[in-house]
Amino acid sequence: MKRKFVTNLILLLLLNLLVKPFWIFGIDRTVQNMVGDAQYGLYFALFNFSMILNILLDVGITNYNNRNIARHNFLLTKHLSNIVGLKLLLAIVYAVFSLIIAAVIGYNKIQFHLLFFLIFNQFLVSFILYLRSNITALHLFRTDCFLSVLDRTLMIVICSILLYTDILGRPFNINWFVYAQTIAYILSTLITFAVVLHKSGRISIHFNWKFFVVFLRKSYPYALLILLMSLYNRIDSVMLERLLPGITGKEQAGIYAQAFRLLDAVSMFGVLVSGLLLPIFSKMIKQGEQVGEMVKLSFTMIIIPAIIIAVSSVYYDGEIMSLLYKSNTAYSSDILGLLMIGFTGIATTYIFGTLLTANGSLKQLNIMAFAGMILNVGLNLILIPKLQAYGSAYASLSTQLFTGIAQLILGIYIFKLKPGFLYIIQLIIFTGGIIFLAELTTTIANWFYGYVILIAGALVFSVVIRLFNIRGILKIILYK
Repeated sequence: MKRKFVTNLILLLLLNLLVKPFWIFGIDRTVQNMVGDAQYGLYFALFNFSMILNILLDVGITNYNNRNIARHNFLLTKHLSNIVGLKLLLAIVYAVFSLIIAAVIGYNKIQFHLLFFLIFNQFLVSFILYLRSNITALHLFRTDCFLSVLDRTLMIVICSILLYTDILGRPFNINWFVYAQTIAYILSTLITFAVVLHKSGRISIHFNWKFFVVFLRKSYPYALLILLMSLYNRIDSVMLERLLPGITGKEQAGIYAQAFRLLDAVSMFGVLVSGLLLPIFSKMIKQGEQVGEMVKLSFTMIIIPAIIIAVSSVYYDGEIMSLLYKSNTAYSSDILGLLMIGFTGIATTYIFGTLLTANGSLKQLNIMAFAGMILNVGLNLILIPKLQAYGSAYASLSTQLFTGIAQLILGIYIFKLKPGFLYIIQLIIFTGGIIFLAELTTTIANWFYGYVILIAGALVFSVVIRLFNIRGILKIILYK
């Protein structure tokens, strides 16, 4: 299992490093610089609004299906025939609820137009993720690696044509950005469905109400967990745009988006890791295998870069944001440092949250997520009127650290894990060493050289103190 995890993680990271950073910094960032903070802030708030409610598209199906098919491969064809019909019904429910709530909170005609396409995009994303959950459940990780970058690859091609050519003869606007995503998602859905169909054989779409009721009864705890986590992860920009008056709310949401884009960029690798770990943990737990070593390996591989990213973002926040954006960088740079410290909590969630999900510890996770949601919404209500985008950043930092630590404690308690005194000391020494190195590198005249030295020095330091064991990783990769 260790070898399967490490080798497929390397392939997954390589493919995503080739594609997704270009999407984030070459396309998404360029769009914001081109259309401005206010227009992009409007899109960003609507996008996060559609993300929060998209649990109605899934109701826990993807996570439950991944865990269930990983344990019982023979159910693939039966479940696929029924769940495709269920997903279509849920799409209608999601669209109706989203549009009703959008009307209640006062979205105008322009916002409704964008939201309609974003709702359709969310349906396509949800359907793709469900289809891919079958592929990872069958442990076809290499196939899934290529499918994981398919939609972004298509978007890059389409958006590059729109951004860097004059093919339509008009200035680029935010609507085109949404339309390009829609086209890419449609193509990705068709290709992914063809791959799954090849593995499952011919299917016929069923609307089996008894199956729907039984399946939803089993999956609803996953749905509740995803809803609560979506709320405390995505509601910040929606509250900024709604709580602050007029153009101020849209601009503040756009400023927050500058920093949040980088958090989203580093978080996507955690998503990839958790996607690999869920079926692996599920199978190990079912077979009664000890998960301690796998947890330690995966946590070490994600917490090392998380600490490096957090420290480097605090010390080089201004330089990074000035390099990437044209406006409001002094404001968004402070937000970046706060969000990236919170990333250490997110990284912890990707490991221990996945472990607890694989174990079926949904009651404990939902209590944790509900507390996180209350904390986040409460802090946003208090801090946004006073501190605007800064307030959302403090709310996010507090919530991510709280939920990450809570899941760490739950994982250690339920699985009786023993991290070891030496391991804890290594993590403390590593964090202190990175901070000391950051202090030294900021004295270098050219900030870029200092930043590179900090990153490289941190990686070397992790090997020197034997927190990251290169020899051990190579043994895992080469072992057959």
